[in-house]
Amino acid sequence: MPGAPTPETSTPLREVEAIRYVTALREGGSLPGLVEGDDDGTWVVKFRGAGQGPGALVAEVVAGEIARHAGLPVPELVLVDIAPELGQAEPDPEIQELIEASPGLNLGMDFLPGALPFALPTDEEFDPELAADIVFFDALVTNIDRTPRNPNLLTWHGRTWLIDHGAAFYRQHGAVPLAETATSPTPVLRDHVLLPVAGPLAEAGERLTAAVEGAIDPALAAVPEGWLGDDPEARREDFALFLQRRLGARDVFIAELEGEDG
Repeated sequence: MPGAPTPETSTPLREVEAIRYVTALREGGSLPGLVEGDDDGTWVVKFRGAGQGPGALVAEVVAGEIARHAGLPVPELVLVDIAPELGQAEPDPEIQELIEASPGLNLGMDFLPGALPFALPTDEEFDPELAADIVFFDALVTNIDRTPRNPNLLTWHGRTWLIDHGAAFYRQHGAVPLAETATSPTPVLRDHVLLPVAGPLAEAGERLTAAVEGAIDPALAAVPEGWLGDDPEARREDFALFLQRRLGARDVFIAELEGEDG
């Protein structure tokens, strides 16, 4: 298994060929699976044919790669080439159908063996700068799925790792262009699991903004065209404009998070 990457740079995603489907991970609503690759790695794969569709995979790549470039710990992401026959030995017909509906490139995240579910420590203080950076980043990409009930954080080798960004940019699934929603209020972000222990979010914005700006184009370029619908360039431009507008209006969403009770 490849070692977890250092989260300082954003690079094109590697392509890996799936050679064996190991097991389903039923904790996630998208029914991800554990898959062995031809690189000797083990990958948590989210399938293009799952209910959320390829838009969730777009969110995973864009959010995950921007977070990594900004210095946040995200397990390596790869593109996993799935052959339909990979699921033939799987007795569950639901999983067989999912694999058959997902030929070609899917999204893989490095499997962190022995990782523990995240819980806020009770005997020591969580790093307030890291908490603020994560909260700011999640607010930027409108990731509404980092709540106490489902934090999508793992503890591995003494670090907190960010996983599962499929709910980011959730307004991409609506009827209007994503960029037009950049300044829309998102009160659910105040349920973020780390907001109560976060340091000043404005300072997090100062730390992260330059890195985020430099990561937008490489992250969007890493998304396979087949996941972006009939006009991939227009989709990429829509995401880029959303992020640029959201960064430009970061004082607005910071104020929303740091409201009267914040």
